[in-house]
Amino acid sequence: MQKLVFFVGVAGTGKTTVAEKVTEQIPCAFLDRDTVGGRFVERFLEMNDLDPNDRDSSFYKENLRDLEYDTTKDICIENLRVGQNVFMISPFTAELKNKQWLEEVIAASGKTKEDIDVKVVVVTLADIEQQRKRIEERGTVRDSWKLDNWGDYETRVDFVPTINWDIPEDHIEIFDNSGDLSEEKVTKLVGFINK
Repeated sequence: MQKLVFFVGVAGTGKTTVAEKVTEQIPCAFLDRDTVGGRFVERFLEMNDLDPNDRDSSFYKENLRDLEYDTTKDICIENLRVGQNVFMISPFTAELKNKQWLEEVIAASGKTKEDIDVKVVVVTLADIEQQRKRIEERGTVRDSWKLDNWGDYETRVDFVPTINWDIPEDHIEIFDNSGDLSEEKVTKLVGFINK
């Protein structure tokens, strides 16, 4: 079966790093929503005299957020259609709540649920300070709002999204990415994805 794996979680939990380590053992199309839409979003924000790194404004949420996610979804559908495994990396908070979203992705690819094995890896951190440190270390201007408003943001560290998709419960893995990302942890995740 093809693999469609979602690596979800809030900023700084390490979802991209975790997904990258797993790809060393599971070949896939690697679709990070930030990479897919980032340049376009920055340009649109600049054209509207807004901070190109702001992903928390109402303008972004109302006009650009869905464009990024829908474009990533379309690339996912194309890769599924041609038989590739796909890793999707982003919070996907609204999409996970929408029961029909996954059904539409699978149908649009021309596949069935019997053809595609869907897994969700929720990357979390038990340590709020580690999350902040990771955000600071990656030095992305896009994270400025989070760091400037940390008191409001930090309550989300253990955030586990609502998942309304019709997938078995054992296809959802809550992965605590605290500490080092050891080979043992990666091997366990690979086993979860391949089972």
